[in-house]
Amino acid sequence: MCAPAGPVNPERFASGLALLGQHFRLRVPDGLETRTGFLAGSDQRRADELNALLADPDVRGIVCARGGYGVTRMLAAVDPAPLTADPRPIVGFSDVTALLSWAAAAGVRSIHGPMVSQLGDVPAEDVAWLVRLLTDPTPPGRLPWTLAPLGAEPPAAPVTAPLVVGNLTLFAHLIGSPWRLDLDGAVMVTEEVTEKPYAIDRYLTQLAHAGVLRGCRGVVVGDLTRCTDPPTPAGTEDDPRAALAVFAERLSAFRIPGLAGAPLGHAARNVALPFGGRATVDLAAGTIELVDAAVA
Repeated sequence: MCAPAGPVNPERFASGLALLGQHFRLRVPDGLETRTGFLAGSDQRRADELNALLADPDVRGIVCARGGYGVTRMLAAVDPAPLTADPRPIVGFSDVTALLSWAAAAGVRSIHGPMVSQLGDVPAEDVAWLVRLLTDPTPPGRLPWTLAPLGAEPPAAPVTAPLVVGNLTLFAHLIGSPWRLDLDGAVMVTEEVTEKPYAIDRYLTQLAHAGVLRGCRGVVVGDLTRCTDPPTPAGTEDDPRAALAVFAERLSAFRIPGLAGAPLGHAARNVALPFGGRATVDLAAGTIELVDAAVA
């Protein structure tokens, strides 16, 4: 475990630990409960924690405690050499998109999926799926989804390409950094929370202007949680239609085919996907088959 971003909620963290403890021997570093403003301790504390886990050969995977802002502040202080020499998956989403991209830059596949503090909120099947990705080296196969078409006209033949999975805001914020996400020849899978439709337009447009979408073979949209103007109050019925309309218009303008409705992100589901693993995506039929496992 590590807390590379925001401070941990003790009750939610304990609930997730109990679920993971049914399947794995856990190592919980000292200091995870530290709070410095909106961060889980200082940048140095968080970087030291992650460096220590990566340097330990007995640690065979790292599940982040939670997201929230902070990962990009300490990434430059984390040494990728131990991870490159001994690849292990890092699990997270949201702000941890930056850490997954950092691992990809080091040549290591990770997992976009629920973090410890979210595990108690998602269905048991999503927890079991994450455990499978962390333990099973066989290709996961076809996902039980039929997604809706979005954006430009899809190609007639399915596309086999790496999945680059992450939060849309982080995709945009990593532009110009050493860990910019590489979408050339890939399928982008993305989600968002509490960003207004115009902000989603801004991020997609910036990705296009920066050349990040050049060569992107398709986009799969997950949950767009409370992405309304004004943001939908927590606990009330959500409506992603305006945000989805932005994706549809921008992808059509960029001539990129897409799919909508993947059950991942900040809502009730968060199905884990191998970050960087290949998948066969049928953009006409709305299906995805995972070709590569997340672990060797």
